[in-house]
Amino acid sequence: MANFVFIAGYVIIGLLLRRSQQFAQNTGQILNAYVIYVALPALVLQKIPLLTFGKELLYPALIPWLLLLLTVPMVLTLARWRGWPRATTGAMLIVIPLGNTSFVGFPMVEAFFGAEGIPYALLYDQLGSFFILSIYATIIAAIYSHQPGESAKRPSARTIAWKILRFPPFVALVIAFMVRDFGYPAVLQQFIDSLAITLVPVIMVAVGFQLRFRLPQEDRGPLGWALGLKLGVMPLLALLILMGFGLEQLAVQVTIMEAAMPAMISAGALAIMAGLAPTLSAAVVGYGVLLCFLTLPLWYFILQSLQTVL
Repeated sequence: MANFVFIAGYVIIGLLLRRSQQFAQNTGQILNAYVIYVALPALVLQKIPLLTFGKELLYPALIPWLLLLLTVPMVLTLARWRGWPRATTGAMLIVIPLGNTSFVGFPMVEAFFGAEGIPYALLYDQLGSFFILSIYATIIAAIYSHQPGESAKRPSARTIAWKILRFPPFVALVIAFMVRDFGYPAVLQQFIDSLAITLVPVIMVAVGFQLRFRLPQEDRGPLGWALGLKLGVMPLLALLILMGFGLEQLAVQVTIMEAAMPAMISAGALAIMAGLAPTLSAAVVGYGVLLCFLTLPLWYFILQSLQTVL
């Protein structure tokens, strides 16, 4: 459980740096830029070549995509109903479907299920979360982001395609698949590993730097909806989908617990970097990490209780 102590420490460092007034107000954005252009591509280059494809273990491989198909219409419906600004809608479309299935997910799964649960968590994370981040989230960021000097009109398909093709994590994804059968030279592998390991400390410091406990009034409603959907509705959907396949199966239990993880750090970084409600995006990540210490044990208790009932 040391990772949770680390997460808390990184967030506290970010909060202290902001209060010290020794750092510029855009320090959080600078740290996010480092993550998007350096650390996240390095993580993609590190993880994708390690994937092994097989026809077994379909639950953790497919559920993230099914949840994506179910949550996107919910977010769009909420956005229309609540009248969210375009930037808020884009941010919610990125941070809600994507869970922190590795840095928080792996230690939590090991804590609840032991080392036997880790392979299922890896599959959920690698075939689900990271592919969705690299492909879907990239498209959403390209569609909803609006940089200074760009037209406020909806971007054309050509503009979106160009943004995707030059987006560093997507470029890294293409390269990683190209070298999958060859591997990296030892020195290059060590270099990639050294960069990838910086992602979580840097982005959590950035989250702490941008975390505001007093959110603007317009962000409080979306924050509540985001936390409710991410920590409550998504694991409930996973439970309803998989209940008929046998809750006694370890793969099923791990999959549901992974669906209950808080918002992915990298997804929050992507939304912030794209200029999509930065304060709100940081709050969804930060508050989600704090609340998951309460919600994840609750979901584990529910799973164990249902096994005795069904």
